[in-house]
Amino acid sequence: MNSRTDVLVLFSGGLDSILACKVLQDQGLRVLGLHFVTPFFGKPRKLPLWRETYGLDIEAVDVSEEYVRMLAAPVHGWGKAMNPCVDCKILMLSRAREMMTACGAKALASGEVVGQRPMSQRRDALNIISRDAGVRGVLVRPLSARIVEPTAVEEAGFVDRSRLLDISGRGRKRQLALAREYGIVDIPTPAGGCCLTEPEAAARICKVYAHRPSPSPADCGLAGIGRQYWAGDLWLSVGRNESDNRRLESLAEPGDILFKTRNFPGPLVLGRGGSGTWNPEAVRDAAAFTASFSPKAVRVGGPVEVGLTRDGRLAQVVVQPERSTPLGWTEPTPDFLREWKAARAER
Repeated sequence: MNSRTDVLVLFSGGLDSILACKVLQDQGLRVLGLHFVTPFFGKPRKLPLWRETYGLDIEAVDVSEEYVRMLAAPVHGWGKAMNPCVDCKILMLSRAREMMTACGAKALASGEVVGQRPMSQRRDALNIISRDAGVRGVLVRPLSARIVEPTAVEEAGFVDRSRLLDISGRGRKRQLALAREYGIVDIPTPAGGCCLTEPEAAARICKVYAHRPSPSPADCGLAGIGRQYWAGDLWLSVGRNESDNRRLESLAEPGDILFKTRNFPGPLVLGRGGSGTWNPEAVRDAAAFTASFSPKAVRVGGPVEVGLTRDGRLAQVVVQPERSTPLGWTEPTPDFLREWKAARAER
C-alpha cells in the first residue's frame, strides 16, 4: 500500500470518482483510489487500464465477507431491488477510515453528488452515511462540497474548499464539461455496475439468502453464473457456455455434485445443497433435469447416462431427460424477491 498518501478516494471506476480524484490532485494532494470488490460489484481486472488511462494510483480492497454479512439485514434497508446503498457506502467509508493510518492519509473523499441518486445521495442520506461511518471530520465530497457543510479538513485548510465544486442533481453536463477540461476521452457509463440494483439478478441472490442460513461470498458469486434453478433447498447452476462451465468446475466445494450428460454435448451443472441433502432420488431428479439441456440427448428418446462428480469420486446414473421433474426445479423471479423482502419487513 502507498504510504505517501494525503487522501483516500472511493474509486468505483465511474466518471464522478475519476473527477473527484482529479479535483484533489489539482490541489497538489497525493491521492490513492480505493476500488472496493464484492461478489456484486467491482472490476479489479481493470485496475491496470484505469491507472494508465487516468494517471491515478488505485488499489483493490476486497470487502466480500463483511458485505455478504451486512446484506442479510442492512440497518438502513434495501432499495427497489436488494441494493443496500446507504449501508454499502457506510461499510466502504468505514474500511477506508481504518486504512488511513497505514498510508498516512489525513482525509477521505468520494465522488458523491447531492441529489444524484434517490437512496444514498439525498442530503439526509449523505449526513447519515458520514455519521454512521465515523468520518464526518475527514470526508470531503469534492463535486458537491460547496453546497454542503464544510468538514474539519476543509476548515483547517488541508483541502482548499474554494477550489471544490457545487454540482447537484441527476444531470451530467457539468461532469462531462469537466472531463473535457481534464482531457478524459473515454467517459465511463453512469451506471454503478452493482447487480443488486437489477431485479432479476437480485432475485437470484435473494434465493441464496432465503435457503442458506449464512451464505458465503462464494455462494453469492455462484448465483451470478449461468442459469439458476431451485427445488426447495436444493440448488442447481447450469452453465450457458464453456466459460460458465469452467467457472462452475472451479467453484465446486465439498459436498457439491457436478452433473454432465455423457456421450452428448451439454452444459456442466453444479448442484449445491441448502439445509437439504442430496439423497439418491434427488440426485436422479437433478440428473434427468441436467440431461434435458442437451438437445441431442433429448432427441434420443430414451434413457441416457449422466456423469456425477462429488468430492473427487466419479459415478453415473441412467435417466430419461426431463425438464418437468418431480422436484419441480424453478428459476428465481422478482416476485419471490418482493415476497421475501415483505416477509423480512414484518419481522
